[in-house]
Amino acid sequence: MARRETPQQAWERMRDGGGGQTRARNVPPAPAPETTPHRETPDLERRPGWDAPAQARPEPPSGTSPSESGEASTGDLVKQLTDQTKTLVKQEMRLAQVELQEKGKKIGVGAGLFGAGGLVAFFGAATLIAAVVLGLSTALAPWLAALIVALVLLAVAGIAALMGKKKVEEATPPAPEQAMGSVKRDVDTVKRRARK
Repeated sequence: MARRETPQQAWERMRDGGGGQTRARNVPPAPAPETTPHRETPDLERRPGWDAPAQARPEPPSGTSPSESGEASTGDLVKQLTDQTKTLVKQEMRLAQVELQEKGKKIGVGAGLFGAGGLVAFFGAATLIAAVVLGLSTALAPWLAALIVALVLLAVAGIAALMGKKKVEEATPPAPEQAMGSVKRDVDTVKRRARK
């Protein structure tokens, strides 16, 4: 009965050109085959070429570029990084735009409600003033009651206008003077250090 060829012998036969006889290169004798009749899993150790030496394995063709063999070049990686950065910036800008639109809607609704509240408060104050006039008219002549209330209101309005004018004068000019002074000091410091 002919002896079965070992994987090492088959590998050497393929490497040496496929002759009928394999060269004996200190190959140990093949172990006796196992006699289990039905084996479910394939014996991976007995496949030809499975335990082939690493230096004899075929190399990829020399004409292939690194990108074809699965590795990306530095230029490709930089291009991918640039494209992904552009996409990320566009998505962030869209997100900011949507967020600002939502906040703008909420601010608009809030300002409208605030304005409506101010208008209702104005009418309430006018009604209250009419009630004060009517209350004073029971003790005084109606025209005198209305005159007294009007003079009090004009005095309050004049005091409020003077206080507002004072606050506006403190806030002018509207330029951020402290920030501008700080920037000028920073520029002067940089210039002095640059001269040294």
